[in-house]
Amino acid sequence: MKSVLFSRFFILLPWILIVIIMLDVDTRRPAPPLTPRPYFSPYVVGRGGARLPLRRGGPDSGPGRGWEKRNESRPHARPRPEPPLPTIYAITPTYSRPVQKAELTRLANTFRQVAQLHWILVEDAAARSELVSRFLARAGLPSTHLHVPTPRRYKRPGLPRATEQRNAGLAWLRQRHQHQHQRAQPGVLFFADDDNTYSLELFQEMRTTRKVSVWPVGLVGGRRYERPLVENGKVVGWYTGWRADRPFAIDMAGFAVSLQVILSNPKAVFKRRGSQPGMQESDFLKQITTVEELEPKANNCTKVLVWHTRTEKVNLANEPKYHLDTVKIEV
Repeated sequence: MKSVLFSRFFILLPWILIVIIMLDVDTRRPAPPLTPRPYFSPYVVGRGGARLPLRRGGPDSGPGRGWEKRNESRPHARPRPEPPLPTIYAITPTYSRPVQKAELTRLANTFRQVAQLHWILVEDAAARSELVSRFLARAGLPSTHLHVPTPRRYKRPGLPRATEQRNAGLAWLRQRHQHQHQRAQPGVLFFADDDNTYSLELFQEMRTTRKVSVWPVGLVGGRRYERPLVENGKVVGWYTGWRADRPFAIDMAGFAVSLQVILSNPKAVFKRRGSQPGMQESDFLKQITTVEELEPKANNCTKVLVWHTRTEKVNLANEPKYHLDTVKIEV
C-alpha cells in the first residue's frame, strides 16, 4: 500500500515543482499600469466656482459633443444702437476790431470741449478776412466761414446789429438741409455771440431741445441776470429790467431752436423793417413758437449758465499812427 502511494507521489512531484516555479516567476513581473476608465462629470464649473448641470446632446451630436450645459444661456439680443447725438449749430456774428481774435479764441476754447458742434462764423465784411480764415484753419473745429456786410444805413447807434449775419447763418443751414426736410438729422440752433461766456453745462441742456428752449442770462438788461418765470414747468412771465411787456423778454443768448423747427419755418428770419431796438428776439420767436410752448432749461430757469460779459473797450491811446515795429504781429 505504501509503495503505491510513494510511487504516485514521485510521479506527481515534478509537475508540482513546475507549477510552483511558474507561479514564482509570474509574481516577480512588474504589474502593468492601471488605466482607469474615463470619468465624465455631470457638472461643469461656472463663474465663481458654481457647478452647472450638463445634459446629453441630441441625436445630431457628434464626437466630443455628447455633453452640453443644461441651462445654457440663450444668445443675448443685440443692443439697440444709440440715437445719434444732436448736432449743435452755433451761429456767431463777428466784426473786425482790436479784440476780435481774443474773443474768438476764448469762444473756440469752449467749443472744442463740446461734442458734435458745428460753428457757423459770419463776418460783417464784404469778403473773408485773412485773420478769421487763418484762425478757423487752426481752430480744429467743424466750421463754416461766411461773410455778409451790414448796409451802411443800418450802422447807426440804436439800430439792431448782426441782423444780416444771423440771417446768413440761417440761410446756410436751410440750404444744407434743404433735401432733408422730414428726415433731417437731429440738431439744435444757438446764437452764440462772440462777446459772451458760456458754461459747458449749457450745451448739455440745450441739446435736448424739442422745439424752443429757454434759460436765464447773466449780466444783462442792467441787472445781475434776467430769466423766464416758470410755474409747473411752463413759462408764465419774465424777470427783466427792460421792457417786460415784450412778447419774449429774453436775450439772444437765452434760447435755442430745434433744427426741425428752423426747416419747417423757412420764412422765419430777423427783420429790419418794423423791428424796434431790443425787439429782434421777440420778432424772430413769434414766427416759430408761443410762450406756452417754451421749454424751460437750467433747473426750471433757476441757474445762470451764460453771461453777457462783453470785453472792456481797449485803450490804444499810445498806439502809433504808422507801424514802427520791425515785425508785423497779428493780435
